[in-house]
Amino acid sequence: MNDFITITKALADENRVRILTALEDRELCVCQLIALLQLAPSTVSKHLWILKQAGLIDLRKEGRWSYYRLANQNPSELVTATLNWTLTATRICSQTRKDQEKLQKILKMNLDEL
Repeated sequence: MNDFITITKALADENRVRILTALEDRELCVCQLIALLQLAPSTVSKHLWILKQAGLIDLRKEGRWSYYRLANQNPSELVTATLNWTLTATRICSQTRKDQEKLQKILKMNLDEL
């Protein structure tokens, strides 16, 4: 039950759900997520920490860059079901479509420019 409560609390913020939808089928650098959400780096880092604590995302570090992706290293059934439901439910949201369009522009940018 504790895992369920942790996950539902993680999903209770629009920006954290936006992060999950942005990570669908891709890995993103923190700087790309900051550019997408247009929030302070510390705020984005806090959101990422909450999602990671809930087991919904994984972290990979490469040099000075930190990359996040949806949990795919032995996720629990609860995490898998949560991600499937969240991504399916948010596909019809206008914010998700706007984020995907903006993300296409961000992905073309050099990480050092961000």
